Amino acid sequence: MSAFALHPSRVLTPDGFREDCCVVVDDGLVVDVLPSRECPHGVPRRALDGELVPGFIDLQVNGGGGILFNDHPTVAGIAAIGEAHRRFGTTGFLPTLISDDLEVVRRAIEAVDAAIAQGIPGVLGIHIEGPFLNPSRKGAHDASKFKVLGAEAIDLLSSLHRGRTLVTLAPEAAPPGSIRALVERGIVVSAGHTAASYDEIQLAIAEGLSGFTHLFNAMPQLGSREPGPVGAALESRAAWCGLIADGHHVHPATLRIALAAKGAQRLALVTDAMPSVGSDDKEFELAGQRVFVDGGRCVTADGTLAGSHLTMAEAVRNAERLMGVDAATAVRMASKVPADILGLSHERGAIRSGLRADLVLLDAERNVVETWIGGSDDSSMR
Repeated sequence: MSAFALHPSRVLTPDGFREDCCVVVDDGLVVDVLPSRECPHGVPRRALDGELVPGFIDLQVNGGGGILFNDHPTVAGIAAIGEAHRRFGTTGFLPTLISDDLEVVRRAIEAVDAAIAQGIPGVLGIHIEGPFLNPSRKGAHDASKFKVLGAEAIDLLSSLHRGRTLVTLAPEAAPPGSIRALVERGIVVSAGHTAASYDEIQLAIAEGLSGFTHLFNAMPQLGSREPGPVGAALESRAAWCGLIADGHHVHPATLRIALAAKGAQRLALVTDAMPSVGSDDKEFELAGQRVFVDGGRCVTADGTLAGSHLTMAEAVRNAERLMGVDAATAVRMASKVPADILGLSHERGAIRSGLRADLVLLDAERNVVETWIGGSDDSSMR
């Protein structure tokens, strides 16, 4: 890939937005961010009308483009999901498997491994959400698939050869030592679909649990005498929290409380997206139930939220609107923070020299105009 230079209206660097500068890209990496007058001669230049920001990294993508990962745990399915979300600025994602049989988990892990080996754009690993969850907080998951986390399952969960693995589990349902065993094998472990007490969460954190999946959802809320998982999450200085900022899963005031308690540097915007994103079909099946897109929500017939119809670009806009953060902070919650969570900030999540050229061009309303993954734009998709 030959070198080129992008000249946006302004670019988001680790130090904030800068104007009148160019981003030089070569061999899929950002070579430098320079004042426009210092842009190297002989390098093809392109002027861009808008803001150039780091590509969004989504830790929780159940589906997109009409595809549910559980139903299509294949390389082709992963590629279709990634293509659907790329149009909304997602340049890195974890295909997310909802609670299922262990054989499906195995096929999903093998598919992600193969997708990364084949260079499918954006695939960073896998998020396995269940089946080691609490039935009392199952949400739209199929509780008949739930299991106890044993040695065989630990071996399976840690079998991905390429990329990162994130596992969501209910800490109170995990046998002592099992979280530690996962963490020692390099897995990021998060609490979700849990009814754990504050003390049970503390024990899990001591074993290496580091995050909370879709904070506030599918877990008991903060109480005066029982802080529960929400209290433990908000209190912890080290733990990260995923937030579904779609205006449906969490009240804006509650989002702002999380921001006040944690700071933006420990909050990651996620979509929890379903097949309806990037698809004209607004109805699909999940765990034997019909799910409908209604008023921007994905719901079952009884009104239970079942994932979301959210995109990362919309999540960024919502963070500004609902949480009151500035544009730079909202973007970092969708790029740098998830890169930090996955231990990938040395290679992506910001626009600076030496990092991958995963970039998004936004217009004045924060709509996605164009994306680049590893320096390749999405012109073939438009």
